[in-house]
Amino acid sequence: MISDALNRRAGKDLILTRLVFIMAGGSGERFWPISRSCKPKQLLCMTDSEQTMLEDAIERISSLIPPERIFIITGELLKYSVSEAMEGILPEENIILEPLKRNTAACLALGAAYAGSRFPEDDVSIAVLTADHIIGEPETFRETVDRALAYAEENPALVTIGIKPARPETGYGYIEAGEEAAPGVFKVHRFREKPNRQTAQEYVDSGRFLWNSGMFFWSLKTFKDGLKRYMTPLFESFKVMEKAVRDNDGELMADTFNGLESISIDYGLMEKADNVFVTPASFPWDDVGTWDALERTHSRDKDGNVAIGGPVLLDCRGCIVNNHATAEKMAVVVMGMEDVVVITTPDGILICNKEQVQEVRRAVKVLYERGMDRFC
Repeated sequence: MISDALNRRAGKDLILTRLVFIMAGGSGERFWPISRSCKPKQLLCMTDSEQTMLEDAIERISSLIPPERIFIITGELLKYSVSEAMEGILPEENIILEPLKRNTAACLALGAAYAGSRFPEDDVSIAVLTADHIIGEPETFRETVDRALAYAEENPALVTIGIKPARPETGYGYIEAGEEAAPGVFKVHRFREKPNRQTAQEYVDSGRFLWNSGMFFWSLKTFKDGLKRYMTPLFESFKVMEKAVRDNDGELMADTFNGLESISIDYGLMEKADNVFVTPASFPWDDVGTWDALERTHSRDKDGNVAIGGPVLLDCRGCIVNNHATAEKMAVVVMGMEDVVVITTPDGILICNKEQVQEVRRAVKVLYERGMDRFC
C-alpha cells in the first residue's frame, strides 16, 4: 500500500507536496539514425510499447503523483517537440526549459528553482526520474519510489535507487551498499565509475554492488543544503535562478544558466555527500542507452537475431536489424553476418559491430564536422 507521504519532523505530522522532475533533455546520439537532435529517443517508441519513452515514464508514476505535479526538464531545442508530445498529458507550464545544455547538476538546480518559487521549501519532496528507462512491474516501481521518498521526507537524506546487477555491465556506474539504515534502505558506502569487465565481474560476484539507476529522491531543503555545502557556486546561482523564475526574467535566467559549470549531479553532489542512501530495486529495469539494448527488450529468432520492421536475414547470427522505414517502403536484406547492428531510415543507415554501439555518437560528430547536420 502506497503511503500518504506523512513527514514526522519534530513530533509533528506534516503533509509534503511531492513533485516529480523527469529529465528529458538528452540528444540520444547513440541511437542515430532514428534519433535526431529535434526528436531524440525519449520522444520515440523504443520499446514494445506503442507510447514514447517519455509517455511511458509519466504513466508509470502518475498514479502515485498526479500529472499536475509532474515536470519535464528539457532543452530549448526540444521545446516544440516536447510540448506537442505532452499536449493533453501535462500542463504546458510544467515543461521547464534549459537555456542550453549543462549536464544534470545544472538541470536539477533549475528544477529546484522552479519548485522553490512555487512552493514553500519545507513542504516539498522531489523524485528525479528519467525518460529513457524500461521499467517493468510498475506497481513495484511505485512502491520503491514511495519508500525512497518516505525516507527522504523523514530524514535529511539524499536517496537513490540501486539495481541488482544482471550481468557484469561496463556501461553503468555502481553503488556499494553499506549498513541497513531502515527497512529496505541502506547507507551508501561508495560510488564507483564505469568499470572494466573484470572489475564489473568482481562487483557482481561480491553481492554488495548495485547499478546506479540515475534516479534520486530528496526534500527540497536537503537538496539545497547539499548544494550549499558541496557545490557552493551552483547554490549561489540557484538563488539567482529562483528570483528569475519569480520575476519571469528570461534574460537573467539565461545569463545565469549560461555561466553554470557542466557537471553531473553524481560527481558534484552524490559522490561527495555523507548523507546518501540507496534502496535496492526489485522491479525489472533497463537503461536503453545503446542499440544492443534491443536484445533485452525485443524477442530474438532461433539464431539470436532481433529483426524489426520486416528485414530479411539470411545466415545471420546475433544481429540487430531495425528497418525503421518498414518493409513496405524499403527492402533491407542482411546476409552472412554475425553480431552486427544494422539500422535504416529513409535518409540514414548505420552498420556497426555490436561492440561499437557505445561509439555511435562519434559518427554523429563526424557528420556535423562535414556539414551534414541536416542528417543529425
